[in-house]
Amino acid sequence: MSSILAWIIYDIVDDKTRTRVSKACKRAGLSRVQKSVFLGKINSNRLDELSEKCLDLIDEATDSVYVFPFCQEDFRRIKVHGQGFDKKLVNEEILELFF
Repeated sequence: MSSILAWIIYDIVDDKTRTRVSKACKRAGLSRVQKSVFLGKINSNRLDELSEKCLDLIDEATDSVYVFPFCQEDFRRIKVHGQGFDKKLVNEEILELFF
């Protein structure tokens, strides 16, 4: 099965829950590109599993997790303006994987 590009973006109130979601994203092979944003190549089944894991972890009354799958063509059309990625988290090696 081929991989797709995906963004995971979250706004989570509780520190422990936020850490658990972050660790789940890292275990899935995604790279942190902002404090609450992960990006990476992942197969669609694994993305579905990650999405379900995030849903199990969060409090739906207070938290949000956005899962954005992208095809390569759509991803190439993304424009980043201003500061872009957090320079402390994203190095050239990571950027080269996606852009």
